[in-house]
Amino acid sequence: MDCIKKCGFFVEKANSILILVEFAFFLVEYKDVSCYNAHINKKEIIHRAFCTISSGQMNLNFRFMNLTKFWEETKMKRKLMALLLTGAMTATVFAGCGKTEDPAPAADENNDAPVSTESNEEEPAANDETEAPSEVEEQTLKVAAIETAYGADMWNQIKAAFEELHPGVTVELTVDKQLEDVISPSMRAGDYPDVVHLAVGRDAGLTETLTKEKSLLELTDVLDMTVPGESVTVKDKVIPGFFDTYGTNPYGDGKTYYAPMFYSPCGLFYNAGLLKEKNWEVPTTWDEMWALGDKAKEEGIALFTYPTTGYFDAFTYALLNSSGGPDFFTKCMTYEDGIWESAEAKAVFDLVGKLASYTESTTVANANDQNFTKNQQLILDNKAIFCPNGTWLPDEMKDAPRADGFEWGFMALPAVNAGGEGSSYTFFEQMWVPAEAANQDMAKEFVAFMYSDKAAEIFKEGGAIQPIVGMSDKLEGDQKMFYSVYDNGATAVMGSFAATAPVEGVVMSDILFGTVNSIVSGEKTVEDWQADVESASDQLRAAME
Repeated sequence: MDCIKKCGFFVEKANSILILVEFAFFLVEYKDVSCYNAHINKKEIIHRAFCTISSGQMNLNFRFMNLTKFWEETKMKRKLMALLLTGAMTATVFAGCGKTEDPAPAADENNDAPVSTESNEEEPAANDETEAPSEVEEQTLKVAAIETAYGADMWNQIKAAFEELHPGVTVELTVDKQLEDVISPSMRAGDYPDVVHLAVGRDAGLTETLTKEKSLLELTDVLDMTVPGESVTVKDKVIPGFFDTYGTNPYGDGKTYYAPMFYSPCGLFYNAGLLKEKNWEVPTTWDEMWALGDKAKEEGIALFTYPTTGYFDAFTYALLNSSGGPDFFTKCMTYEDGIWESAEAKAVFDLVGKLASYTESTTVANANDQNFTKNQQLILDNKAIFCPNGTWLPDEMKDAPRADGFEWGFMALPAVNAGGEGSSYTFFEQMWVPAEAANQDMAKEFVAFMYSDKAAEIFKEGGAIQPIVGMSDKLEGDQKMFYSVYDNGATAVMGSFAATAPVEGVVMSDILFGTVNSIVSGEKTVEDWQADVESASDQLRAAME
């Protein structure tokens, strides 16, 4: 009853009960909007009164622009201003019946000083942190991912994890084995995904097409972003070297456009059990490799074999990087004039030529798509020691017979130059953002999330391994050994030849890698091979756009 009496003074000052009704209606109408700061003037008086309500028990929020609109529409002056303040204080009294003193007289209309009241409870200012938080903006992020042997379920888990970490964001996920067929029609119509996981080297060539058209968003700034949910940056999370090669920078301009995903290190596989049995050391240099080859030859064991000449891509790329460094490698991949005639290139050709003399005699005959497993079997039968391959080899040969005591071993290629580091080429899949993506900032946030521990664990369970520092420590068995190659000091090498307009009769992969069979059989000299590669490079350089 006392509360009602305290309100009586203000009610008596009202000229019309209708205005009070209008005020109440106003409160209801604008109960869901936000209250912002404003200059101290006659409208601020109303603003502060309403904000006092919003910060109290009634938890009402207002937008100043709407208060201004209300002021202009009512056309009231000093009486209305006092009345509105009265209504605000009345609501406060009803909410808590506090011991509010009689209000000070309203300020003059031309005076911008606010009307103040004294209270036993501190009134929060208009910018007080107790202001109710604004609603989360709803956003849809379109993510398109190729379905591979890893399956689609892991992407559903990634979707859920990202949405949990980003309230208000809905990931619209498209996963398909023929992803290009699904998204290309929409892209031609101007409807682009925000994020795409699609590797280079596929028959449809969608990634290469957008790259050639300069239709990819630069992702260099993602490296400095903090991994969502963590306190470390992307560049500090990813294995060194993965963002510094032609594999993530297709234009050779020092900028990142591809985010590396799901890597598979390549190197030399061998039977560790055989080396233990013979008390042979694992070679760390090519001189040690030749010495081991001589020992093995005496016991009827070849030093080397290969599945097909196609496997010399990763092998040769690693040697080129080891011989001349990353800049030299990039120049080779972009057909720089004279690069294949350099001393660094000659060292690689000569090395492969010498290795040919240590290659198992039946290798060339079986180096085809039908019989390549016979060459891989040579390792399991102790008929050859080393075979270039990728992390998929053990699974590919899991049901094959093997010698007693067989044990998979894996190593990077020894350094071409004395004192240098070994090198391991890695295949990886690409994630990129179309330049026409509608939600570019959130797309970058999603890319950064791919390197979180949460995402990496989800991928790992699906068999896909992210290039994250320390990831190998979370693996077991053979996987741990294979993915530890970079932890053990090997340099990561990635990237391939730049795309060009077609040149009739010139396919660099055939000329550089496919010729190896002829080198091993003796049908072609190393010198002629090197000259052919230089000629092909000249023609392809002229076809670059």
